Amino acid sequence: LPSVVAGMVRRPVIAVPTSVGYGVSLGGLTALFGMLSSCSSNVAVVNIDNGFGAGYMASCINQP
Repeated sequence: LPSVVAGMVRRPVIAVPTSVGYGVSLGGLTALFGMLSSCSSNVAVVNIDNGFGAGYMASCINQP
């Protein structure tokens, strides 16, 4: 999903994989590996369930 969104917008996309999901989520590893293998250049991936890290990355992006 982050690579699809990144292909539609011209801004940075912060991807946060979650530890719960449908099917075989393996504690978030499936989502993490899928996001890390994205070909989009404007996707930043943080660790599983790392909302704080995503907020910090957004803050760093917004700094002049």
